[in-house]
Amino acid sequence: QMEDPIQLKEEGNKYFQASDYEKALQSYTQAIKLNKDKVLQAVLYRNRAACFLKKEEYAKAASDASRAIDINSSDIKALYRRSQALEKLGKLDQAFKDAQKCATIEPRNKNFQETLRRLGANIQEKVNAGAAVLESQTRVQKMFEILLDENSEKEKREKAANNLIVLGREEAGAERIFQNNGVNLLLQLIETKNPELILAAVRTLSGMCTGHKARATAILHYLGIDSICMWMSVDNEEISLAVCNLLQSITDCLLGQGKEEHHGKEEAVVLDTKKDLKMITMRLLDMLVSKKVSGQGRDRALNLLNKNIPRKDLKDHDNSRTIFVIDNGLKKILKVVGQIPEMPDCLPLTENTQLTASVLLNKLYDDLRCDPERDNYRVICEEYIKSKIDPQNMDKTLHAVQIVSGVLQGPFDLGNKLLGMKGVMEMMVALCGSEREIDQLVAVEALIHASTKLSRATFIISNGVNLLKEIYKKTKNEKIKIRALVGLCKLGSAGGTDYGLRQFAEGSTEKLARQCRKWLCNTAIDARTRKWAVEGMSYLTLDADVKDDFVEDEPALKAMFDLAKTSDKTILYSVASALVNCTNSYDTKELVPELVQLAKFSKQHVPEEHPKDKKDFVVKRVKRLLKAGVVSALACMVKADSAILTDQTKELIARVFLALCEDPKDRGTIVAQGGGKALIPLAVEGTEVGKIKASHALAKIAAISNPDIAFPGERVYEVVRPLVSLLNTERDGLQNYEALLGLTNFSGRSDKLRMKIVKEKALPDIENYMFENHDQLRQAATECMCNLVVSKEVQERFVADGNDRLKLVVLLCGEDDEKVQVAAAGALAMLTAAQKKLCSKMTQVTTQWLEILQRLCLHDNMEIQHRGLVIAFNLISADKELAKKLVESELLEILTYIGKQEDHPKKQHIIKVARDCLTKCMDYELIKPFSQA
Repeated sequence: QMEDPIQLKEEGNKYFQASDYEKALQSYTQAIKLNKDKVLQAVLYRNRAACFLKKEEYAKAASDASRAIDINSSDIKALYRRSQALEKLGKLDQAFKDAQKCATIEPRNKNFQETLRRLGANIQEKVNAGAAVLESQTRVQKMFEILLDENSEKEKREKAANNLIVLGREEAGAERIFQNNGVNLLLQLIETKNPELILAAVRTLSGMCTGHKARATAILHYLGIDSICMWMSVDNEEISLAVCNLLQSITDCLLGQGKEEHHGKEEAVVLDTKKDLKMITMRLLDMLVSKKVSGQGRDRALNLLNKNIPRKDLKDHDNSRTIFVIDNGLKKILKVVGQIPEMPDCLPLTENTQLTASVLLNKLYDDLRCDPERDNYRVICEEYIKSKIDPQNMDKTLHAVQIVSGVLQGPFDLGNKLLGMKGVMEMMVALCGSEREIDQLVAVEALIHASTKLSRATFIISNGVNLLKEIYKKTKNEKIKIRALVGLCKLGSAGGTDYGLRQFAEGSTEKLARQCRKWLCNTAIDARTRKWAVEGMSYLTLDADVKDDFVEDEPALKAMFDLAKTSDKTILYSVASALVNCTNSYDTKELVPELVQLAKFSKQHVPEEHPKDKKDFVVKRVKRLLKAGVVSALACMVKADSAILTDQTKELIARVFLALCEDPKDRGTIVAQGGGKALIPLAVEGTEVGKIKASHALAKIAAISNPDIAFPGERVYEVVRPLVSLLNTERDGLQNYEALLGLTNFSGRSDKLRMKIVKEKALPDIENYMFENHDQLRQAATECMCNLVVSKEVQERFVADGNDRLKLVVLLCGEDDEKVQVAAAGALAMLTAAQKKLCSKMTQVTTQWLEILQRLCLHDNMEIQHRGLVIAFNLISADKELAKKLVESELLEILTYIGKQEDHPKKQHIIKVARDCLTKCMDYELIKPFSQA
């Protein structure tokens, strides 16, 4: 082991230069222990300080530098190292003093001057920030003073409230409010009972909770879940929604969702969120059955359960939250679906409450992983329904039927099993024959929901029609009458024919449709009943005469569109179904002529197309729908919550949009009314068929519209993926073609869009279509590539070895199709202009390159000829040897012929390029000027 401090110092220096700071540190430390010379000791301390700086141990670096300075106060290296360490430790004033001493000793040292400038700016910034914090703390205090002072001017209060909300959304502002007794002051605002102040306080709290688990947990405990649920229960839509958003922000944090942010020491705090999540879930379940809770509040509780309880991803095996809700709250949810609004003891409900509860039942059932879990769910439902069946108490029995009806709107298979329970069907039949209108109303609704899928329920088909027919004829209650009509429509549809309607109306569907339209337009009837009229029209519009009359009835259409703006799952589906029927955008089977002849020969019935289902009539109906504002209605429907807007409804809306986009003249109207924006989510989420239809509609719009207008801002980048998804051999030729047209349009707009297309891996597909036998597909793909080659990344792919991309483009330049030639020659002109390597590569990819180039330069089409000459100019400019090769060919004669032509306005651009080629050849001294020849 070395004992000479000087040798140890030298050894440490070598390690330091080799970036082995740990070993350098050991050598200097050993030397410090053995050394007795003060001058050397100062050097050793400052050297060790340098090691600590590299290891980011700044406190130790500052300490060692200080020891060196104690020995020699003008040790410039030690002073500078201490300055660096102190800056990293945030001690900017002290760091500035050391840097100032360094600059005094060596005033011309630029490094010291730069450090002084930087430290000065940082110190000023810190002073300003401190002043800003002090000022903002004062500002926050003043905001609360204004808000809590009843004598403050209304305008001042509103401004203070808005400022507080904005501050709560910013991390620094939220922390400032939190640290300065802000939660308590916000609670005081809520206790004022002033709706505007309550809204401001709740929205501020929501912002403070977003993305910060520790703060969200602290706020939850300070406010108390009981208080939060009480505020959410009020009969004020805005306040109830704001509190719901607050609770969602807290829940997101507890579940580890939302913004991914790190907040220093918070990571070291272990927060047990399971207990808080269970507490929130229990309180929400209690809200469902409390009479003190408003209908709005009950909806909010159901929405929160819908959003946060079932798994987002079924690959996640943990469904414990769902099991907890089934064990502790399934009966409470069943109580909600079993409510009858017309009964005096009914809980406060909105139009959507029971349907939202049915959606929750469905989501919980779908989230179960195995048969024992599903059996447990079924047993709880059966026991609850049995507890409600009482032959001596008709009101209680009515609730049992309503529960079955609610389950049928949720997990249908389970509802079917519940229908099979002893006495349930008998109860429904008995209630249909009751004299009480409420009994008939509940029974008819149950029959309707039971007839959704009738593969196993033949009892209802055979008995339901007669029951509903009798009710329809005898009742004078419009609510029951309309439900009976829908029941007949549904039974007829489920039976595979118009069985129910034919039995009842002897084929007169127009008469029933007129009645349905009257109900639809009658605003005196409650919205819940009018929605049945919409459902009736969704079945009746299967008839060609009915749908034609319906689109002529503008008040009925507008009434339906107005109803579509309400958040009701059934209405959205029914409106979408009716529009699919009116636009004939449903799938139809093509009749094979040979089979039709065979069927006629064997005297079998052959279905014939109704005259009003022919193209001319369909086009007229589409025009009428557009005029009536169908796009705005569809755009509004797309914005509905995912619990309401099902994948099936999305598919239907996508089908309608595609039908509306058929005529290019209508696409501008569709974009102007928000159709472009509405189609994007439909192309991304839903059924596979729905996504394809929406993507195709987007392609139709993208093909002919200005992307900046059709899809403004960042929205245009969201359209690229749906378009690329259509470049698939499983899609039909029209979808491929219109997607390519859309991408061509996009790729001509900006480099950012071109990069997005490349990033979505569209290039291989576009190249494949350039090989297609279909002329239009090949042309569209080549035009798209022509725009894409402007991108540097695409050019580099052409330059890369081991691919035939350039060969393909060169060969396409020799095609007979002029449009393909124009696009291919354009692409080749840009590629050879941008990448010199491609000029020489072009001569190697095919032996036909020169012949193709000469044909381009002699082409009758001036656009193709111009592009050919540009390619020739690029080749000549790229390399003298390449130019020599061209001069030795017939191309020189072609260039000379074109270059000698007289100036002509229409051909001047062509003549100029030819002359530029000749001039370049003269510069190379490959040819002589005409006068010297």
